[in-house]
Amino acid sequence: MPPLPVISGKSFVQFLQSVGFIIIRINGSHFRLKHQDGRITTVPVHKNQDLPKGLLRKIIREDLKLDLEEFVNLWKNSK
Repeated sequence: MPPLPVISGKSFVQFLQSVGFIIIRINGSHFRLKHQDGRITTVPVHKNQDLPKGLLRKIIREDLKLDLEEFVNLWKNSK
């Protein structure tokens, strides 16, 4: 399994927008994003803090419905 990159909430939201998600709501520091195919996720953007590894893994697996390797490849290609 490839190691997960260290990602801030702000850069993760930008990445999600680049792969087709749109911001549907911002409630405080939590961004709610939705994809055209129906996938929905919430990303906390607390200043410029990094997302905890467990939360990032949960968002990738359950909300984005991606394998960790697929995500890492997408992340590397987006940079």
